[in-house]
Parts: sequence; C-alpha cells; structure tokens
Amino acid sequence: MNIKYYEKKYETIDRSELSQIQTERLKKTLRLVFSGGGFLKKRLKEYGIKNSGDIEKIKSTDELKNMPFTYKSDLVNNYPFGIFSQPLNKIIRIHASSGTTGKPIIAGYTKNDIKIWSKLMARVFCAAGISKNDIAQNAYGYGLFTGGLGFHYGAQELGLMIIPMSTGFTERQLTMMQDVGATVLFCTPSYALFLSEEINKKISDKSNIKLKKGIFGAEPWSNELRQKIESSLKIDAYDIYGLSEIIGPGVAYECIYKDGLHINEDNFFPEIINPETGEVLKDGETGELVLTNLNREAMPLIRFRTKDITRLTREKCRCGRTFVRMDKIKGRTDDMIILKGVNVFPSQIESVLLKLDYLEPVYLIELYTENLLDKMNIIVEPKEEIFNGGEAKIEAATKEISHKIYELIGIRTKITAVPPKTIERSQGKAKRINDLRKKL
Repeated sequence: MNIKYYEKKYETIDRSELSQIQTERLKKTLRLVFSGGGFLKKRLKEYGIKNSGDIEKIKSTDELKNMPFTYKSDLVNNYPFGIFSQPLNKIIRIHASSGTTGKPIIAGYTKNDIKIWSKLMARVFCAAGISKNDIAQNAYGYGLFTGGLGFHYGAQELGLMIIPMSTGFTERQLTMMQDVGATVLFCTPSYALFLSEEINKKISDKSNIKLKKGIFGAEPWSNELRQKIESSLKIDAYDIYGLSEIIGPGVAYECIYKDGLHINEDNFFPEIINPETGEVLKDGETGELVLTNLNREAMPLIRFRTKDITRLTREKCRCGRTFVRMDKIKGRTDDMIILKGVNVFPSQIESVLLKLDYLEPVYLIELYTENLLDKMNIIVEPKEEIFNGGEAKIEAATKEISHKIYELIGIRTKITAVPPKTIERSQGKAKRINDLRKKL
C-alpha cells in the first residue's frame, strides 16, 4: 500500500531524536511564557520555576509531571488576553470557543502559528490518502470556531481545491457536491450522517456523487457510527482530534490503517492522568488526556486538562509513523454519567444502538429523577417497519435494547421508542444528553 507523508522526517522520526526535540521545544515554550508574563508565568513561579536559569536546568519532558495543570477555567478567568505570551501587535488571528460563564475562550495565533497549523493539517490529509488531485467540500463552520479555517488552511497548504461551504444549507451542500464533484467531505460525524440520509432520500441518481473519503471530528464518535457513515456514503471515514485551546483540529489524526490517532508529538506533548487524583498513568491505561504546547508562540499552554478520556500506545504503526497513538475519544469527564455508582459514557450507549439494524442511527439520553433516584431513559427511533408493525414489535425491540445495554453497563434503563424523524438531526455537534435532573 502506498503510504503518503507530508513531513516524513518528523512523522517517522526516531523516538530518541524526538525526545531531544520535545525537550528543547519545551524549554523554548517556557521561555515564551516567562517573557510574556501574565497568569501562566505567575503559576509556574509558584510551583518552583523562578527564572530562566531554572528553565535551562530542565533535562527532559519527564519534569513536566511536576509542573502545574492549566484548566479551562484559567482561560475563562483571564479573558480575553491574560494567557497570551506575545504582545497584541504580534497576534494576527483570534478564534474562540464557548466558556463556562458566558464568556468565550479566546485562542490567539501569530503568523508562525498559522503556518505550523497549516502544515499539521496537511499531515492529516496525507495520512488519509488525500492529495492535491482531490476536491474537498468543507462543511465545518467558518468564523470563530476553529474547524472551518483549520481545514481550509490545510487544504491550501496541500494544494487541493476546497469548497468553503460552512455548516447548514443542506440543499446547497448537495447541489455543490454533485455539480463540482467533491471527492472529500469535512464535517462533524453527526452532520455526515444527516447528509447521508438526505442524499439517500433526495437523490435517486447517485452517479454524480463522487465522494471517496471523509474526515470527521469535533465530537466523540464510535466505530459503529463510522461503519454507518461509510456504508451509507460509500466512503472511507477518518477521525481527527483537536481543540481550540491547544490549536484547533490537527492535534491528532488517523492514518489509512485507522488503528488509533497519531498525535503530532513534535508540537504537542501528551500525558494521561487519573482525572480525580492528577496522577500520571502508564501507557495503555485509560484516563484524561493532558496536552502541552511545544511549538506555539501566541498562547502556549502547559499541561492543559482536556477532559477527554482516552489511552496511549507507543507501538509503531504499520504506516511507519512513530508518533504515539491515542484511542478514539471514549467521552469527556464532564459528559460522564454516574448512575448507581457506575460510570457511563454516551459512546457506550451508541456502540450498542448502532449495531441494531432496525434502529435509525440517532438517539437521545434523558436523565431524570424518580423516587429520589437518578435514572436513564434512552429515546430511540425504530425504522418504519418496526414502529408501524404494532405494539408487539415495538415491545420486543425495546426489551432487546434494554437487555443489550444492561449486558454492557450493568444498569437497567428505560427505552422509549418514538416515530421516525422525531429526534432532531444535527448540522453541527450532536446533542446526546438531556439532563432533566437540573430542572427539578
């Protein structure tokens, strides 16, 4: 199989050489934090790094584990520019994501940051076998969200034609897809699923649908959902990971073997920690992903708590890339549901539901309180032949669903069947949980 790289010297680098690069870039990052002043410098000084002399004493990235974490709340509390390590006249772009108090989280970029980001995204596309001969339809949102422009930069860097559709306008999406002959689709997995439904419903002659590949991210999604998208759109679907606070999309990506996501370790140092104690875990153990910027100028973050749950492996991939790989995101610590002392992630529920051919690939988890106990109701859409087949068919289906979920998580859940097309389809990030407990 023909393996494509964008920067082979880094993507297949020897681990010992990579470690040296990471250490030097970590020291460079800490110098930026200290020269920029502000909140992060103050926090590092509180934890024992007092000056440039202390930075030069750092021997390896192992010393990161003794440094303080950075939290999303730190970015909110230092809104808008208190985290920046460069003066505003060096910042050429800001993006933003939603915060926890109504204030957005501002992410800043220098000219060099944008250049690096573009190259990281070009790596993503090459790893999926995308070339400058492809035509990419970008249905991620343009604007303050990093998705649209992040993918756009990578496409320009690689030299492929890009259609900057942004989100929504589904009729126009389908028209452009056919008329221009897009071969690659960029969007959230939820929107890819929605587009597949619309294509199968509205386009009888699919000869003008030229799609071959898709890169989908911005929300956790299961391999079962991948299989649904691939079979419906007749494409290869690839996962991508990123977050605005660190840079945007392009932190990690799947290659053609889809055996975990390669983290761009020359730019980001990953750790897995116990989310409750902060203890650094060994490779192969599941916990919260923590990331440190190694090559960012405007806003380098030290040990940022992503809240995303995964695990790492350093076994060399069949593609030849030597970067550490992370599993698909299992869920987020703030999305984790605790029922009867059991930790449950929406992705676990999804993995059960999407294996059942008689269900539409959409669902909603409702959490509610009954007799002072927290309970779960899973709303599903049986296909028409089941829903219109009488109460006996619906009852048999809901019993089977309940049993399969019980086998996986050990908890009895209520299953509610609703008519097809009842659950709202998403054109961005899908809403999977409706927590009614907050309203009591």
